[in-house]
Amino acid sequence: MKQGGIVKGFRRTWIFGILLVVWGLFSVFLTCLAILLVAPFKGGVRAFFSIGPLWARQIFHISGVSLEVHGWDDLPEEIRSGRQPVIFMSNHQSNLDPPVLIATIPVPAVYISKKELKWMPFVGWVSQLAGVIFIDRGNREKAVQEIQRAAREIHGGKNVVIFPEGTRTRTGELGPFKKGGFALAQKAGVPIVPMATVGGFQILPAGRLRLQTGTYSIRFGVPVDPTTYEHRDELIAEVRRRVEAMI
Repeated sequence: MKQGGIVKGFRRTWIFGILLVVWGLFSVFLTCLAILLVAPFKGGVRAFFSIGPLWARQIFHISGVSLEVHGWDDLPEEIRSGRQPVIFMSNHQSNLDPPVLIATIPVPAVYISKKELKWMPFVGWVSQLAGVIFIDRGNREKAVQEIQRAAREIHGGKNVVIFPEGTRTRTGELGPFKKGGFALAQKAGVPIVPMATVGGFQILPAGRLRLQTGTYSIRFGVPVDPTTYEHRDELIAEVRRRVEAMI
């Protein structure tokens, strides 16, 4: 048997699955530690976005998962250069989606997360360095204030990634889109870039810990200007149509 066949065979074993989970968790710690050590010299944002993407890439390399990116070069130069802030809106197929998008979106783009993550050791600390926007979902009045602050930060130049389904799919199908991200886009007055992740559900579906080999495809669509839509439901329908078409 050739060496490549031996490696592929080993990747299918339960031993490899256990080792990968252990290494995945340990490498999260190492990645966070490296970001924390470099941040005083490079700054939190630069440290996060120069080191953070390496986690997903090395996990994919070990697991035999290939990563493809389509459509980025077709976006306007202002977006590709980071001069025009946007909200990236993607379907949500897997728990791997967040680190994969950090590794594949060429410009810094943060997430909107629940406040509990902020205090998680290492992961929460580096999230704060990256500029993640934390929302207190249990306090409606405070959440509204934080959304307004997020809109100002986005309008001022911060790119954000949102999963409008609100949670990852359990079936592989595209779920309904919630309104919150679209209200934020309208408040911020920035374009929405529709995105699609394809293959994540097969590689790591909900309820599984072991990665399957395959191709993880990230696809960027034509930006949508939310200010041209009088009714929010029409904006939601258009963005969902574009995401579904890419899937």
